[in-house]
Amino acid sequence: MKGKDRRLAELKNVIPEISPEDALVEYKQGAVLVDVREADEVANGSPKGALRLNRGFLELRIEEQVPDVAQSILVMCAGGTRSLFAAEALKQLGYQNVKSVAGGFNRWKNKGLPFEMPRTLDDDARERYSRHLLLPEVGESGQLKLLDSKVLLIGAGGLGSPSAYYLAAAGVGTLGLVDHDVVDRSNLQRQILHTDARVDVSKVASAREALEALNPRVKIVGYETRLDSGNVEEILAGYDVVVDGSDNLPTRYLINDACVKLGIPNIHAAVYRFEGQITVFWPGYEKRRGGCYRCMFPEPPPAESAPSCAEIGVLGVLPGVLGVLQAVETLKVLLKIGDSLVGRMLYYDALHGSFNEFKLKRNSECKVCGDHAQFTGYSDYAEVCATPAAAG
Repeated sequence: MKGKDRRLAELKNVIPEISPEDALVEYKQGAVLVDVREADEVANGSPKGALRLNRGFLELRIEEQVPDVAQSILVMCAGGTRSLFAAEALKQLGYQNVKSVAGGFNRWKNKGLPFEMPRTLDDDARERYSRHLLLPEVGESGQLKLLDSKVLLIGAGGLGSPSAYYLAAAGVGTLGLVDHDVVDRSNLQRQILHTDARVDVSKVASAREALEALNPRVKIVGYETRLDSGNVEEILAGYDVVVDGSDNLPTRYLINDACVKLGIPNIHAAVYRFEGQITVFWPGYEKRRGGCYRCMFPEPPPAESAPSCAEIGVLGVLPGVLGVLQAVETLKVLLKIGDSLVGRMLYYDALHGSFNEFKLKRNSECKVCGDHAQFTGYSDYAEVCATPAAAG
């Protein structure tokens, strides 16, 4: 007898096998059905609601998906062989009630038991996002979630450029870009979406060209307009996350108020000379209740106290650091992983090479997100360039 056959015979003596019909009964009663086949096999059908963890990642990911070692687990492969080896591996991890589905999916399907054709990544996407697929926190389901996501970036400038680049590279399916300006040569020191050849071209058009060249599968929706009280809700509606890369106070207040009203997470960042800050304004965050921009700054400061980057300068790479962090926070929100910067502000000092974190307290009396806040309309403030933390 070959070593493989001898080993299978040994496993059949220690791993209980269950028929597909009985497996379905136990599955409906609460057992976890784990399909350990490869992605190309699963694409041709898999039991409805099965946990799909291919054999190569089973031991690495099962504990996150099924933390209770007493949980009943039914393991399925194509014909009932790989599932025996997989079941043995689960028992070695400490799982106490593991069975192998005899005959695997082939018998399940032949018996007419319910299955579905799950949505999977095609070969191009699997290659493009292969490093994401290796992360248990992302995997194929997370990548599909990103492909279905819609993120709106306000501003295609210093902050919006790196954010948009990395969100497009990550495979966020739809990126909206709001910017009414054209590319100026002075932008090129920090706004990496644009090139010298596209000076005087609209920033939206320039950004579209760059992003589609990087990832042609991402849908770019352009808004070559200035955000105002008349269009803010129409533009923001339908997006999962807003990335605030604006460079003026009226727009920041407008974004804040609209995001609070619509319940959209607002990934906010700003830079000033050699310093930057980032936080997430999201009153609906599950882990803790955070405030909004108005909790920090209820009203805009006087115009004379708000110098712009054009007046005081900004280190060109600084918006890159903060913009990339905005992309990180956006992906965390979309994938529902990690701990968002809600209620916390991360401050970066480039000259000292240091990060500091500050807690942001929600103002219960805030007129926008407070306990008794009632929406009374948007404020069209007179144009003020920026606070001492202006976008680049």
